[in-house]
Amino acid sequence: MARSKAELPAAEAIRALVDGEGRLAVRVTPGARVETLEIADGRLLAKVRAKPEDGKANAAVIALLATGLGIAHSRLVLLRGATSREKLFRINL
Repeated sequence: MARSKAELPAAEAIRALVDGEGRLAVRVTPGARVETLEIADGRLLAKVRAKPEDGKANAAVIALLATGLGIAHSRLVLLRGATSREKLFRINL
């Protein structure tokens, strides 16, 4: 059975959540059944299949965000939350 493509909001909607200093707060759910990005209550929620071990979930979140924003993952930097569900990224647009 083939995996379905991740459900992603419009890149403009994600960019609207970025603050003036280029930071984006994300709440992450690792080990999810499907990979998605959702906007709920003015926050970005990311669900990834990867387990939170050896940075696999962080790498999956970066890849998902890069796809959702239409940018290279080298333009995303994890500022805070490497071991937390609450993460803060810097986006170099």
